[in-house]
Parts: sequence; C-alpha cells; structure tokens
Amino acid sequence: MRTRIVWPLVAAALLGGCAGTQAAPAQPEQLTVQVLETLPHDSAAFTEGLEYSGTTLYESRGLEGKSALTAGPAGGAPAKQVTVPSPLFAEGLTVLGPKLWQLTWRDGIAIERDSQTLAELRRVRYDGEGWGLCHQPDGRLVMSNGSSKLTFRDPQTFAVTGSVEVGQDQLNELECVGDTVYANVWQTDTILRIDAATGRITAKIDASRLRTSARPGEDVLNGIAAIPGTDEFLLTGKLWQSSFRVKFVPENQRTGT
Repeated sequence: MRTRIVWPLVAAALLGGCAGTQAAPAQPEQLTVQVLETLPHDSAAFTEGLEYSGTTLYESRGLEGKSALTAGPAGGAPAKQVTVPSPLFAEGLTVLGPKLWQLTWRDGIAIERDSQTLAELRRVRYDGEGWGLCHQPDGRLVMSNGSSKLTFRDPQTFAVTGSVEVGQDQLNELECVGDTVYANVWQTDTILRIDAATGRITAKIDASRLRTSARPGEDVLNGIAAIPGTDEFLLTGKLWQSSFRVKFVPENQRTGT
C-alpha cells in the first residue's frame, strides 16, 4: 500500500519548524562613554537642543522667560544669541543650511529662523508637545514629544509625513546621524541609538559617569551633538557647568575618564 502524503500538513510542519528556528532579534548593544575632553558650559543654560553645523554649535535653551537660542564655538562665549519671547518655552532645534527650526514645549509653535542671524522668519503651528528635533540626510525632520513615538515632518511645511514606534517613552533631545537617531531618555543618564526606519533600539548608552562631579542645582543629562567629520559627540545637560567630547564604546574598551 502506497503511503498517502498530505502536502498541506507537511508544508505547515516544515514552515513551523523553520519559524521555530528563526533567530531572536538582536539585543541592543550596551555602550558607555569614553571622555576625550571636558569643556566649559554655561551653567545658566537650561539645555533643550544641541547641534553642530560646521564648526558652529547651536544651543536651544528653555524655561519660560529665559528661553534663548545661541550660536558659537563649543566651550566658548556665544557669537550670536537671541531671546525667545515669553511665554514661549524653547525646546529642541535642528539646522538645515541657511535655516533652522526651533521647537517650543507646550505652545504648539515651531519657529523657523535664519541660521546665520538667528532672526525669526515665521511660526508654524503643530499639535501636541515639542521636545527634541533633528534631520536626516534627505532633510526630513525627526521630532519627539516625550512619548515612545518619533514623528517625521516635512522640512519646508513642518507637516507630519509619518511616524515610528520605538518602545521607550520619555524620548527627549535628538541627534540624527545618517539614518540613525540618538535620543536622550528624560530623567535618566541613558541615550538610545535608534534605527529610524524601524524604531528598533540598536544600542543603550550609559552616560552616568558624566554625573560623578555634578554640582547641586544641575539638572538632567540633555544635549547631544554629533561632531562633524568624526565619530565623536558633545554631551551636556540642563544647567551643567561642563560639556564633554566623547566616544560611545563598549565598557571593556573604555579608557580614561
């Protein structure tokens, strides 16, 4: 008697076996900071956004009645500074060539500025809160609002063009490096490295050693800027007296501070 093969059942078994042997998603790398240099930082600056454009460091400073935008050398006095009128509370920023965008917290206003003079050009309304902002190589804006979602926006109109779920809330200040987004997690010493296409967290960076010499009155880690032409970053925090030029490395590769 010839054995009868039930092909749908065999196929299902084979598929089930393949599915059972699929590799689990890679766990995020566990990284830390290697401090290369310590620089002065204005301890009165409530840092909400930090970004380089060329050799110029832009910083968005928060607090109602004290919000501002500065531009100048890292570790030095700002070459340019403008105030953000009360009651606006400034948040993240990103620089796109001749122009830049600066967020506000709960005011629902994005301010477009001239990146050379810092002069305000126009205001655009958006829904919800504004926390962090950066841009990808094609100019697309990436924005956080304190949730676990990153929102993509058009660089000209500021209109929403999409979003991605990250799976970690309290996403704050952002820095885009190619298609990767680095995000400070508010009220922690953790920075996440995120694949912007999928929202997958590819690394968790422990920056707690930067807080070992924190003074009373200093607030949380918040401020991350990729240094152009290098694999280094500048990190600081709200009301910190120092900023730090760092590399992100595995713990067993760390040297120095």
